[in-house]
Amino acid sequence: MLNAQAPNPAPRANRRSFLRATAAIGVASWLGSHFRSSAAEADARATPRQLTGSSVGSLYPFIQSQAVKGEFPLSFLNSRFRSVRAWKKQARAKLLDLLHYAPAQTEPKPEKVERQDCGDYFREKVFFNTTPDVRVPAFVLVPKKMPKRAPAIVALHDHGGFYLWGKEKIVGIDGENPALADFRRQYYGGRSIAIELVRQGYIVVIIDMFYWGERRMLLDDDPEDWRARPANLSRERIQAFNRRAGQSEQLVGRTIYAAGFTWPGVMFWDDIRTIDYLLTRPDVDPRRIGCVGLSVGGLRSCHLAALDDRIRAAVVVGWMTSFPWQLKKQIENTIGHTKVVPGLYQHLDYPDVASLAMPTPLLVINGSRDTLFDPEGVKASFEKLRSCYAKAGAQDHCRTRLYDTPHEFNLEMQTEAWEWLKSWV
Repeated sequence: MLNAQAPNPAPRANRRSFLRATAAIGVASWLGSHFRSSAAEADARATPRQLTGSSVGSLYPFIQSQAVKGEFPLSFLNSRFRSVRAWKKQARAKLLDLLHYAPAQTEPKPEKVERQDCGDYFREKVFFNTTPDVRVPAFVLVPKKMPKRAPAIVALHDHGGFYLWGKEKIVGIDGENPALADFRRQYYGGRSIAIELVRQGYIVVIIDMFYWGERRMLLDDDPEDWRARPANLSRERIQAFNRRAGQSEQLVGRTIYAAGFTWPGVMFWDDIRTIDYLLTRPDVDPRRIGCVGLSVGGLRSCHLAALDDRIRAAVVVGWMTSFPWQLKKQIENTIGHTKVVPGLYQHLDYPDVASLAMPTPLLVINGSRDTLFDPEGVKASFEKLRSCYAKAGAQDHCRTRLYDTPHEFNLEMQTEAWEWLKSWV
């Protein structure tokens, strides 16, 4: 038997050969990464960076791709809709469903806790229920000279980044904090619009919106001055509270969503139930109720007219646009948790929502220098709103106006608004 040849023994590793091998590997690795990075840099130079011009940068193309293309499915301008009544029933039901907030019907059970003689009108402080568990504070201004039943206006206060007070922003009170007068000079031409309206013969109701005024968020360890809101509260302390409240909006909004409802649902239902309260008053003519508001007050006025046919005329100031135009950049300034109705813009654009008021007379006023809204989006929304009213045969019931102003409700705008309400309410 032949013996098999023994294999050659493996060479013994030594320190020198080890260092040579690892050095060779290192150089090869470095050369590979160097050439790969050089190639990547060359590709980057060859492919210029794509600018989106969006507040959400590189994420915008995907987000925009998910938005509605063309006409919104539930817009009245779709050819499949012919009857205003049938369309409103379907579109309004969708909006109400998406609010995810439908409080049980309840009697307002109003309680008047104060009545002040203000010269030519009375100012009442009242509380009433908007849900079985929620009682909202309100001012009711009543003219001294009035018929047995008077027309009424639901006056809706703004957001303004000013949370410490709500209804007081549009109702001046003797001895008030000077910051309130300054706020009205900036946004309302120095006037208390609710007082302007009561002096025209309307009964005017103004509630504190959720998260504002008497319904503001107070934390367990908040100091007494933020709780009592004295008239001499310093501007620094007011600004500090408003800053804290603004920063906490996202937290409150997320908490609301986690609980299964929406912030707009609370706002809109409180406003609807405000009409329920008005109808308990024997001095209110139930056939003559209107609404008006600036900014978020305009948003509320729009939705109140859209959701409640008891409104006979509405004025929307500083809150009208077309959603696709806002999506790219203006969302950061306009659509916060207080205004988001999840899923709504898969069905209705904002002017489609406003047209749910048809045939209720609707005056919409915006400022051309209002940086909250894309100017082309405002124009598009005006055109669509007028087209909806025209299709419904109610073109005379819709007026859109663009003033050369920033975000405000100035004296010239007020003059047109009061004439509109006088014509229809």
